Amino acid sequence: MKYLILGVLIFAGVHLLPTFVGLRAGIIRLIGEKLYQALVALASFGSIGLMVVGFKHSEMLDIYHPPKWGHLVTAVLMLISLTLFAASHMPTNIKHYTRHPMLWGLVLWGVAHLFANGDKSSIILFGGLAVYGLLGMASANLRGAKLQPQTLPWRAEVKPVLAGVVAYLVLVLLHPYLFGVSVY
Repeated sequence: MKYLILGVLIFAGVHLLPTFVGLRAGIIRLIGEKLYQALVALASFGSIGLMVVGFKHSEMLDIYHPPKWGHLVTAVLMLISLTLFAASHMPTNIKHYTRHPMLWGLVLWGVAHLFANGDKSSIILFGGLAVYGLLGMASANLRGAKLQPQTLPWRAEVKPVLAGVVAYLVLVLLHPYLFGVSVY
């Protein structure tokens, strides 16, 4: 459990470091931009490793029983989440309505999994990353994140939606092999 908690905290901490503009700037002045980026990447991958190992080896202690219909909510939220992840890397009108499609995708991913999992480890992992997503949005807003000003033609939404659907189908098929749990 301690590796899981440590992984979530390191991941959130590293990604929230830009909130502390002076501290981040001081670190970059001291070690340089390239080394800073390399260390952030290393810490990010390391924290994901800690989360995976910590989750895999944690005792599954049930805190609540998800509703029977929770898997349906999970499916819908995951499709939206994956579409938002895709949209964060593509030209789309979604960025005209939210400044943070990737972070919203992360929040929805976390919440989606809490509709299907009620154990302590899942609450720490999925709930912790969802909370980080909300804090990340607040941090970016404080630093002046802006909405995309221009509106794109409606067909700009086709690629992120298709990417979200494809990613969803791939994850549904691979979920038992990657995570040891069938989605359905």
